[in-house]
Amino acid sequence: MDFKTRYETILAEHRQVFEKTDQEGMREFIETIKKHPRIFLIGVGREGMMTRAFAMRLMHMGKEIHWIWDDTTPSIGEGDLLIATLGDGRIGHIDYICKRAKEAGAFIYVVTGSPSGSTAQEVADRVFFVPAAVYRGTDPVVPSTQPMGNLFEQSLLLHFDIIIMTLVDEIPDLSFEKMSHRHRNVE
Repeated sequence: MDFKTRYETILAEHRQVFEKTDQEGMREFIETIKKHPRIFLIGVGREGMMTRAFAMRLMHMGKEIHWIWDDTTPSIGEGDLLIATLGDGRIGHIDYICKRAKEAGAFIYVVTGSPSGSTAQEVADRVFFVPAAVYRGTDPVVPSTQPMGNLFEQSLLLHFDIIIMTLVDEIPDLSFEKMSHRHRNVE
């Protein structure tokens, strides 16, 4: 497959994912983020990288952000939000973290490509479904010509960026310029 055919195929996959994304589900996720000043995030592998990028932008917005497993991460509790990305909805150690956070009183939001997974079904308070092909996923989603969870991982980053742009539009006194002042300045 040549370059043009490949990127057109991938772009078509993304268009399908966005067209199948539940806008009300995205709105609920955005509103939940708005009302939680302290947010903890977790994800692994490539989807973890996309989640870390989201964590960075949330920090640039002025939220108190903590990445689970960082040595400086404080205890989680009542009034806190845990956002966990689990592509297939059943990653053992993330499930464990979600259960401990829920026991501590945190609100658990699972972002997944497989909402029938055990963490989404049994632990999450809310689920944001990104309907893209994911590695070991079991739910009906947009299929992909790409390997493993590529489509989900790419879609995750794009959805997260759109969510950040929406939050900036909707939160008074927030702008991309103000966010840039919180960017790391020791590079």
